[in-house]
Amino acid sequence: MYLITNGKIVTEAAILEGFDLLIKENRIEQIAFRGEIPVEETMEVIDAAGGFISPGFIDLHSDYIESMAAPRPTSLMNFHLSLREAEKELIAHGITTMFHSLSLFKFTEYAYKPIREPENVRKFIDLIEQSHTNSHLVRHRFHARFEIDNVDEVDNLKSYIAEKKVHLISFMDHTPGQGQYRDLEVYRHTVKGYNDISDAEIDRIITKHLTKEKVAIEAMQEIAQAAAENHIAIASHDDDSLEKLELVKSLGAQISEFPITMEIAKMAKEQGLYTVAGAPNVLLGGSHSGNLSAAEAIKEKAIDILCSDYYPAAMLHSIFELHQKYDLDLAQMFKLVTINPAKAVNLDHEIGSIKEGKKADLLIIEKIQPDFPVITAVMVDGKLIQKTNYRI
Repeated sequence: MYLITNGKIVTEAAILEGFDLLIKENRIEQIAFRGEIPVEETMEVIDAAGGFISPGFIDLHSDYIESMAAPRPTSLMNFHLSLREAEKELIAHGITTMFHSLSLFKFTEYAYKPIREPENVRKFIDLIEQSHTNSHLVRHRFHARFEIDNVDEVDNLKSYIAEKKVHLISFMDHTPGQGQYRDLEVYRHTVKGYNDISDAEIDRIITKHLTKEKVAIEAMQEIAQAAAENHIAIASHDDDSLEKLELVKSLGAQISEFPITMEIAKMAKEQGLYTVAGAPNVLLGGSHSGNLSAAEAIKEKAIDILCSDYYPAAMLHSIFELHQKYDLDLAQMFKLVTINPAKAVNLDHEIGSIKEGKKADLLIIEKIQPDFPVITAVMVDGKLIQKTNYRI
């Protein structure tokens, strides 16, 4: 048992002061006024030192594991090592449930990543599955990012679903001229950022993408049906029109990842979809592709969820920046990385908020400077897995 005291408890409604938390086995046993819970010999008392006691963060979209596995285009690290080392970093950033967003791409002529080869994706899927029954730190999950030109991977994706190895599916289309790259000049700039390549070669790439084969709607419907039968949430990616929103809604999508504009984000909300933006977008002051400003959309209540995307540290720092820079309610900002993502993937009955009976995925967050929050303790499933003490 653990008794956590002297902290500010972040709930769905407000931030509570003057309360203690009792953790028994893997659950939150009791929330009571400070001093009401008797201290027993079998208890470990954790002093939160005036910091915030928050639910663990739930990251629905991150390709960070790709960078850990392939830090250079020609360097492919041991996958077991990559997953083990990645989770040590994730807990340092407060991420206790990670949906590793592994890509099922057919091809890309720029920013090639060997981790995206089908055989390497399969290896990582198997490692994620094995983590559930082996020693591990965080709750590992597989987010299947399915590019709709990858007709060769439809059957494999169905197999992954049947094997109960998929926990979230997103349908993606990175064809230039729509979605994230609706502005072809942005696309050209992005490609040149990865490779020294001529404009003529970029024109050839664009033409190839515009004429490539894509998965038929019937195949997408089959994938969506398999997902529904296995209670797997479905997301759309880079929504840029009402027509696309209506299409993904017809497939049973619950989530709109990275809506391109404020108007589309609001439309997605009207369609009943959870909307996701990248936490790095908040820290950078806008999208690296020139699209939606996450902070502005959150101010307009058009974004429900923040994900780390490619930078795990951004989740913690973005919620405090939204509070400090934009004067947004801190308790509501915590919901962007806790209960809201939990609801989007149907996990809110177990995790995502501090309530009696829920699993004890908890963080203690202190500030070592007025504008710099840090994670000083992490608990997953009622086990204290990290305690950090900063020194002066």
